[in-house]
Order: sequence, then C-alpha cells, then structure tokens
Amino acid sequence: MRHDGLKTLAVTLGLVAAQTVSAYDLPAVNLGFTSFLDGGPPSGPGWYVQQYVQFYRNGQLKDAHGSNLRVPTARGLETAEVDANIGITQLTFQSDQELAFGGKWGMNLMLPYASFDLEPEDNFALSANSGNLGDLLVGPFLQWDPIMGENGPRFMQRVEFQMLLPTGSYDDDHALNPGSNFFSFNPYWAATAFLTPQWTLSWRLHYLWNAENEDPFKPTGANDSQAGQAIHLNFASAYEILPNRLRLGINGYYLKQFTDSKLDGHDVADSREQVFAIGPGLVYHVSPHDHLFLNAYWETEAENRPEGTRMNLRFVHHFQ
Repeated sequence: MRHDGLKTLAVTLGLVAAQTVSAYDLPAVNLGFTSFLDGGPPSGPGWYVQQYVQFYRNGQLKDAHGSNLRVPTARGLETAEVDANIGITQLTFQSDQELAFGGKWGMNLMLPYASFDLEPEDNFALSANSGNLGDLLVGPFLQWDPIMGENGPRFMQRVEFQMLLPTGSYDDDHALNPGSNFFSFNPYWAATAFLTPQWTLSWRLHYLWNAENEDPFKPTGANDSQAGQAIHLNFASAYEILPNRLRLGINGYYLKQFTDSKLDGHDVADSREQVFAIGPGLVYHVSPHDHLFLNAYWETEAENRPEGTRMNLRFVHHFQ
C-alpha cells in the first residue's frame, strides 16, 4: 500500500509539472495595464514617467480545458491558486521630430517587479521564485499627430517595436518566475478614435514571438523550451463626464496563443493559453500634466493560465 501510494504521488507530481511547464510559459505581457486614450501621449511631446500598481487576486490555475488545476498536498489534491502584486516603472520620451512616414520617434523603457503568493503553500508540485525583478522592456516607437476635425481630435495612433530582454529573476527550480529567461518580440499598434468629442474608443493590439529558453523548468527534463506565438489586445471605451477632468467607461483584454509551445523542438499538445477579461474603469485628469487611471478586470474563459481578478492603478506625469 505504501509503495502504491508513493507511486501514485510520483505520477501525480509528474502530471501536474508536465501540465504547468508545457503551458503557463508565455512571458509577462501587457494585460490591462493600458486602457483609455491609448493612441497618444496625454500631454503632447516630452518626457513622461509612469507608475503602475496592479493587484491580481484569486487566480485559479486552469488546465487546457478550462478546468481547475489540482496539486498534491499532504491532505490530497487541492485546487491551485495564485495572487500577485505587480509594479512597473516606466520612462518615456516623445520627440517632436518626424522620423518616418510622418511619425515622430520616441523611446519607451519599462522595469517590472512582482511578488507571488501560491496556494496551497505546502503543495509538492509547484513553487514560486521569491525574486521580484521582471524583464526589462525596451520599445522604440513612432507616434503620429492627431487627425483633427471641426470639434477636436478624431483619431490618433502609434506603432511600437517592443522587446522584452531576459534580465529578470529566474530560477529553473520554480514554476512561477518574475523573469522569463528568454527574449521576446512584442510589437503593437495602439489607437484612439473619437466617436464624438466626449466618447472615445481605444485599443492596443500586440503580436508576441518568443525565443528559446535554454534553461527550462527542471521537471520537464528538456534541454530547451519555446513558448508559442500569441496575440493580445487591450480595449477600452470611455465617455467624458466632467469636461477635461473625468472619463468613465469599460475596459478589457484578450489573449490567444495560436501556435503550440515546444520542448526540445517538438510541439506540445494542449499547451496554448487564452484568457478574456472585462470590467469598469476611469481616467481622471488631475492637471494638464498629471493623469490617473483606474481599471478593474474579471477574467473568464482561461486555459493553461490563471483566471482571477485584477485591479490596476496607473499614474502618468509629464515633465513640462
């Protein structure tokens, strides 16, 4: 009986580790950090500093079919859940000089940091890296001036060529890490359409490509892994309640991995990730050079990743 119990435990550990490492391998990307008026800087050219704080709660780990992932503990199999506290400090320069196709060049630098709380803590299969620095993001971009109408701006847009550099904390003994340990290319197109002077529709559409991780999670037994390709989208619509002061609206995001992840160059079945989220939000213009964004998101339809709730706070300051 004891031998059979140990054998069952070993098989369960292997299955949970295999499920987690054959999926759950996309890098940390922009899910809900940006929202309203995303098509252009809120205060024109110049230097910006931005601070993001995001609280992710009750993130139940899901398998490839959207069911709860259960991990072995001394009490038996229990549903796995993760909470995360995430911060990002961002420095942006928007020039007033045209570079190509009428777009004005700019540069974006972002440094994330995160901490995880994995439940149940005494599970035998999964653990989280206590290091908190994430991967440095570098993004040169082109910003176009707003297309103007009789009553103000009608449309504004930007294209950024984001790169995620593998500088964050990573440990192949842990299933959850702030850093990914591989390079990612994550370009996007962001735009805002002014449907009326008060009503706006914004989006940010990303494509994600990932290089190989040459030091994957140890339980795979693989020499290398490669996360699949994906698209992800932030979207938001807001209405101006107080002129030049307050906009209220809805915001959401969607992520869909469309190629399989790989282990040692071979496709891994049932490894594609997805999630959809939506909720309310607002932007408050403290002054012409200071802006506060608040967003809430409830996730659903998650596969091969956590499904929980997010609260996002973002403060933008423009140096005059």
